[in-house]
Amino acid sequence: MDNHPRLLVRPARPDGLAQRPCRPAGARLAARARRPARVDDGLDLQHVRVLDVLVRRAGRSVLKPPIQNRQLQPGGGALTAGRAGPIFDAYNVKLLIVPGSMGMVVMAMILSICKEFYQFFLTFSVLGGLSASLLFNPCIATTGQWFGKRRALATGVVCTAGGTGGIVFPLVILYAEPRVGFGWSVRIVGLICAVSALFACRLVKKRLPHNKTAGARMDLGALLDLKYALATLAVFLAELAVLIPYTYISSYALHVGFEAHMALLMNSLLNVGAIPGRALPGFVADRFGAFNSFLVTAAACAASVFSLWYTAAGGRMAVISFTVLFGFWSGATIALTPVCVSRVCRIEDYGKRSGTTYLVASVGVLVGAPVAGAIIRAGDGSYCGIMVFSGAVYAASAATLYWARGVAAGWGPKVIF
Repeated sequence: MDNHPRLLVRPARPDGLAQRPCRPAGARLAARARRPARVDDGLDLQHVRVLDVLVRRAGRSVLKPPIQNRQLQPGGGALTAGRAGPIFDAYNVKLLIVPGSMGMVVMAMILSICKEFYQFFLTFSVLGGLSASLLFNPCIATTGQWFGKRRALATGVVCTAGGTGGIVFPLVILYAEPRVGFGWSVRIVGLICAVSALFACRLVKKRLPHNKTAGARMDLGALLDLKYALATLAVFLAELAVLIPYTYISSYALHVGFEAHMALLMNSLLNVGAIPGRALPGFVADRFGAFNSFLVTAAACAASVFSLWYTAAGGRMAVISFTVLFGFWSGATIALTPVCVSRVCRIEDYGKRSGTTYLVASVGVLVGAPVAGAIIRAGDGSYCGIMVFSGAVYAASAATLYWARGVAAGWGPKVIF
C-alpha cells in the first residue's frame, strides 16, 4: 500500500551489532534510549501519586471515583503521536529529542509553582504529554533500527525505563514532599529529568539515513493494509483496557478499605511487576514471535482481571497479588507494540507506522478512563463493571492479535510471528 520508493540502505544486522567490532553498538543504543524513556513513560505511569498532591492543593481528592483523575493524565501526546513518527523518519532525531527534553524539564519546574487546577492541567497534561510524545516514539524507533534478530528484547529493555521511573518518581514525591515541600520534591524530579535528557540528546542516534523522499506527513492510507490495520486495532484495544487498572487501582483499594498511604502505593506495585514484564516478553518474542507473545500476555491480562481482581472482594492479599501480576503481564502492551508494528511494515517506515499506531491507540488512552468512570457511576460506585469491561476488551485484543497473525503469517499453531 506504500507507493514511496524504497530506500537503498544496509539491512539491520540480525544480532544488533554495529560494523565496528570493538563494542555492540545495538546494546549501547538500547542503554542510551532508556534514559528519555525513563523520563516520559515514568511520569505517565506514576501519575496517581503526583495527582493526589496536585488535586489536594486544589481542594479535591484524586482517589474519589467521581473525580475523573485522568483529566490530568499526560494526554497532550495524542496531539503529536502521529506527527513524531514521520518527522523521525524524515529528519534528524535531535529535532524531536531536544524540544521533548526541554519540555519535560520546563514542565517539572512550572509544575512546582502551580496553584490552580487549570494550571496543573495545562502543565502536566498538555505540556507534559506533548513533550513525552516527542521523546518516547523516537527512542523506540531508534532502538528498532539498530536491532533485527533481537529487536523485541532490546525494545523491552528500553521500555523497562518506564517502570523504573514509575517507581522512582512517585516515591521521590511521596517521601520528599513532607520534608522539603511539594515544590522542591517536583524540582528534584525535574533535575532527574534534566540529567537523563542531557545524556539522551548527546547519545541517541539513528542508524538509517533520513527518508525525506517519503516526507514527514502522516500516512493514514497505511491502515488500508489489512495486517497493519489489524495490528493497530489490537494495540488500540490493549491500550483501552490496560490503563483502566492503572487509573483506578488506587481508588479501588481505598474503596475496599486500604489505608490512603497503601492505596497510593498500588501504582508503584504495578510498576514493580512491569519492569520484568517488559523485558522478559521481549526475550520470549525473539524466539517465538512478537505477535504470539503479545497474544499470550493479552490473554493472561484478561484472565488475571477475571480470576483475581473480579473475585478479590476487597481482600488485601488478592488485590496486591493482582496488582503485581497485572503489572507483569501488561508490560508487554508497552514493550511489544512497536515490535509488532515493525513486523508488518518496512524498517524505513518504522517511525511513521509506529506514530500512526500510537495516534490511534491514544484515542483508547483518552477515552478509556472516562468510560470506566461512567461505568462506575452507573453502577452506584461498584467497580465490578470496569473489571468486566477491562477484561473483555483485553480478550478482544488477544483475538484481534490472533486474527492479525493469521492474515500476516498463517493460521498454523507452529507459526512463529
